[in-house]
Amino acid sequence: MENVARPWAALWALVIGFFMILVDTTIVSVANPSIMAGLGAGINEVIWVTSAYLLAYAVPLLITGRLGDRFGPKNLYLTGLVVFTLASAWCGFAGSIEALILARVVQGLGAALMTPQTMAVITRVFPPDRRGAAMGIWGAVAGIATLVGPVLGGVLVDSLGWEWIFFINVPIGVVAFIMAFKFVPSLSTHPHRFDILGVVLSAVGMFLLVFGIQEGESHNWGTIVGPITVPGMIVSGVVVLVLFVLWQAFNKRGEPLLPLALFRDRNFSLANGAITAIGFAVTSMSLPLVFFFQIVRGLTPTQSALMLVPMAVIAAALAPLAGKLVDKINPRYIAVTGLLLLAISLFWYSALLSPDIDIYWLLLPSALLGIANAGMWSPVSSTATRNLPPHQAGAGSGVYNTTRQIGSVLGSASIAALIQARLAAELGAGASTSDFAQGGGLPPALHEGFSAAMAQSLLLPAAVAVLGAIIVAFFAKPKPPQWGPRAEAAAASASAGAAAGAPDAATAGSPAASPSSSGAASPSASPVAEG
Repeated sequence: MENVARPWAALWALVIGFFMILVDTTIVSVANPSIMAGLGAGINEVIWVTSAYLLAYAVPLLITGRLGDRFGPKNLYLTGLVVFTLASAWCGFAGSIEALILARVVQGLGAALMTPQTMAVITRVFPPDRRGAAMGIWGAVAGIATLVGPVLGGVLVDSLGWEWIFFINVPIGVVAFIMAFKFVPSLSTHPHRFDILGVVLSAVGMFLLVFGIQEGESHNWGTIVGPITVPGMIVSGVVVLVLFVLWQAFNKRGEPLLPLALFRDRNFSLANGAITAIGFAVTSMSLPLVFFFQIVRGLTPTQSALMLVPMAVIAAALAPLAGKLVDKINPRYIAVTGLLLLAISLFWYSALLSPDIDIYWLLLPSALLGIANAGMWSPVSSTATRNLPPHQAGAGSGVYNTTRQIGSVLGSASIAALIQARLAAELGAGASTSDFAQGGGLPPALHEGFSAAMAQSLLLPAAVAVLGAIIVAFFAKPKPPQWGPRAEAAAASASAGAAAGAPDAATAGSPAASPSSSGAASPSASPVAEG
């Protein structure tokens, strides 16, 4: 831990920008019908508005975390904030779906520069015994942002037009830049050698996998062009990603992009699996709901967004409490509860979606989603970072945020493919939400089939949430802090006991590699605590 006079001011300065970039992962969902109508796009094209952002966000995260270690997290954060803000203005001015997708790619790159720095700063300026509360704020922001996005998007689309879901980022970005420049400290840097081959392999593998999943239904899971087929593209993506992992294991010439040693810690490994499931479920669940609200029930974007208000309000109210509990009880219990409630709420939604359902009944699973979100983000995040030493804060946060974004981008691609498949099954081949979004509504005779397709699609994020709960159930009980004031006090007490003639006291309650006076691990310490 580094000595920073005002860590909480730094945290709040960072979460403004962090909130903004996470809102942009979900704010487009409620505007999709308007974008489709305004730019003459189909469902697969408009899904790329989200997937392109998520993909450009996810792929560079491994290296941007290292760049923060090398050049300072503050510098990288401010650079990314400028790129993100300018790209947001570009999105608003885009006159075609192609231009919008390209602008979203640049926006995602800016977000990738910013995100690892927020988590790295928390890890470096807060001691482990206070990090749970700080991660509670960080996790609350992550959870609330994904829920506020559709609500804010609905209001902006109805009142000002879909362009304003991007224009709104410009003044927020300016305020975030001023606050970060003033309050975020300039932390010490660490030299790194960058794994360029690793960057290429990870980028190519992710693109092939996501493109194959998302484009599969529109190409009938067959040929895309020439000899390139959807299954071949997906398999190639998996193979390239396997080669990426193998390269990380055997690369001895440079520093690996993905430090596999981090995964020796059991909780870090499990937390990455859990956050992948959370990212998948949260990103994929909103699209079927928004299409049901707007296309079947005829709600405006604002009205459909208001259906998610209970979720956002309850999550905002309970998330700080969950963050405080993380420091006092085993985070596993909170996270398992949150993920199971997420699954229950989505199964509940799936059972309720029908053309003649009283719309107010759908506020109940929304409220349950709020409780679920309050219990997911903080315990998983704090568990992932608890044992990371300061010099690996950037690498660890880069890996963690990468897996979260991988879950999000796979969720976005998968739900698009599943919706198209279920529409074809329920309404007949060739059915597409773009026809209804641009054609003035859905004929009443098709309401039942369309509702069934959306309900069935929600079962996918529900099942992934159950998988996340199973992963979290294997979290090990958190270890005592190995860095920070408590560990230092324990070491000092043990040393005093040894000096007083009690030799066993020196080894009774302190880690084998005691921290140095600066709060960093001593040279003999293992980089990551063994799980």
